[in-house]
Amino acid sequence: MSDLPLLLVQTILLRPYVFLFLAASVFSAQRLLGWRRTGWFFLISWITAFLCEFSSTRTGIPFGLYYYTGSTVGQELYLSNVPFMDSLSFTFLLYASYCMALLFLLPADSHTPNDRRSLRLRFDLDARTSWPVLFFTALFYVFIDVIIDPVALRGDRWFLGQIYGYTYPGIYFGVPIENFIGWAVVGLIALSGYGIVDRKLPRLSDTVGTESHATRNILLGCGLYYGVFAFNVAVTFWIGEPLLGMTGLFIYLPITAFFCLRLLKKFPPSHSTPP
Repeated sequence: MSDLPLLLVQTILLRPYVFLFLAASVFSAQRLLGWRRTGWFFLISWITAFLCEFSSTRTGIPFGLYYYTGSTVGQELYLSNVPFMDSLSFTFLLYASYCMALLFLLPADSHTPNDRRSLRLRFDLDARTSWPVLFFTALFYVFIDVIIDPVALRGDRWFLGQIYGYTYPGIYFGVPIENFIGWAVVGLIALSGYGIVDRKLPRLSDTVGTESHATRNILLGCGLYYGVFAFNVAVTFWIGEPLLGMTGLFIYLPITAFFCLRLLKKFPPSHSTPP
């Protein structure tokens, strides 16, 4: 236990980009959800991710059978055989994916069909804890891992290091399909748990719940999502994997197109409601 503070500091110094993304997500989340909900969101996400990783490295459920090499033991914090930073990464990626789903699915207020004001989303409890938001969050969660996991698997060619591997070769740039199913499982379980808590906690303050405030902070979360995407795509080209990089760009072309249409209040028209 006496080594714990030192290992935590070493983990931050070894993986500064992880903690930069984490700090950005916490900043955005507390502005959107308040500190109490933010704490629950990240705690539930982290526990779910850690338990799933602990299970999968032993039984193959839910990510498929994989292993951590232990190459950084003594250089960063581990919980059992799982690097702390790895399970921690699931938390901010889930929050960013949640913001993407909220942007697309929350009801938008509009005074007139030709209203030129920017998109204003209503942070409605029933909408933000609905099944469509849960499903689309899991979908965006899987999409971002489609970019991240093949890059992480090639960690020996950049500053991540070769920290893990699969016991059998996967069909998607070395990553098995079970891994993406596992990410969907983590997203569905964690966000379902948070949704239960969200409904039981006291109502958000009027300041947090205003349309303009909520929309700005949801967009901050979406910015985090695209920041992670840009970071990983940049790494793919840097390590000489142009096919992997171009695949990621093509996957996100339609998502980004719909994202822009949503900001312009052109999609989906059925969700625009009068004030």
